[in-house]
Amino acid sequence: MNDLQTLRIPSTAAANDTDEWVDALADGSMGMHRLPSHLSADEQVTLRRQAMEKRRGVSLDHLGKYSLDAERATKQNCENMIGVAQVPIGVIGPLRLQGEFVEDEELHIPLATTEGALIASANRGCRAITAAGGAVVRAENIGITRAPVFRTSGIVQTRAFVRWIDEHEDEIRTELEKDSRFLRLFDIRPKAIGTTVYLRFRFDTGDAMGMNMATIACDRVIEKLIEPATGVECISLSGNYCCDKKPAAVNFLEGRGKSIHAEVVLDKQVLEKVLKTNARALAEVQYRKNLLGSAAAGSMGFNAHYANILAAMFIAAGQDPAQVVEGSMGITCIEPHGPEGVIASIDMPDCPVAAIGGGTALGTQRQVLDMLGIEVDPNRPGAAAMRLAEIVGGAVLAGELSLLAALTSRDLARAHERLGRSKQR
Repeated sequence: MNDLQTLRIPSTAAANDTDEWVDALADGSMGMHRLPSHLSADEQVTLRRQAMEKRRGVSLDHLGKYSLDAERATKQNCENMIGVAQVPIGVIGPLRLQGEFVEDEELHIPLATTEGALIASANRGCRAITAAGGAVVRAENIGITRAPVFRTSGIVQTRAFVRWIDEHEDEIRTELEKDSRFLRLFDIRPKAIGTTVYLRFRFDTGDAMGMNMATIACDRVIEKLIEPATGVECISLSGNYCCDKKPAAVNFLEGRGKSIHAEVVLDKQVLEKVLKTNARALAEVQYRKNLLGSAAAGSMGFNAHYANILAAMFIAAGQDPAQVVEGSMGITCIEPHGPEGVIASIDMPDCPVAAIGGGTALGTQRQVLDMLGIEVDPNRPGAAAMRLAEIVGGAVLAGELSLLAALTSRDLARAHERLGRSKQR
């Protein structure tokens, strides 16, 4: 582990040089990205952190304790790096899942969180699902989307532009896919409003989440093909009709990334002994809270707390945390099943996940993915990301069941009182 707070820098620079650099960074006369290139990544991280300590008069020693590869992180993940944010990781499980990419397995799932009681609650959901024989999980590869926005002169040019896109889709596809082994165009969906036209490109991106691949390909095809051929100007590479990192009805209805489904049948015994509830109470909380309450609030999250489990998994497994906002859309259902049992299910239409790229190569996150059996196979592109999606679905279902059950027994406040409160420092 590197404790960069005590790192000695003068292997590559004189002590007075480092003092000058820290002073310059602290007073703003040198940009954070302007440190000499001959300094190692770890040395640059240390100098920036020392500058922030001097500027603010605080100690940042905890930020400097990490084991990740700073060279990789500063080049691929984080500019102007000064250290790390440490988030505790707990584990839930065993959770039994039956999917197409998770083949009737019992898994332990790492969650990164600072919310007391979350791990304990989700773990109870795992116990209920496993005691019931496991959850059935399925994921669909909807594809990642990018929707550039164009400006036309009016209706006539708009219709001609949309017609040209339709007639030249094969040519557009060839240009989009030529520089990537994994990027594949599913379709292009135009949307016209006045003199504005959005082209919603939808891609298969293999095991990557794919936004960078899609963005680069769209930029190239616009510059080299679409604008020269049509004379219609692209105003922005993203027109928010994608719709990335925002809750959106278009993604709720059409899906984005991975669409995930999970369900489990819980009989009376599991409901009473593990979840401390019953079918009637569970269904009523679901109806009045998740359905009616969400509708009254205008929410697109007809669920108890998808975002809690998603955020904890995304941080632990190197996913893009900002996409939790779209992944948290979805519907939980609790329906009667058999004598005093229920079938509980979750539907997540928009959940972008990745097995490669982004933060998945960082040390901690890579080890978490290893725990989950997420391993990219060149002969099965996309399979690793689909496995992760199925695991996400099972974990979210576990979290939903336990929280809804706690609400029926009024145990939520007591659990947080016991597990989630801390004394102020």
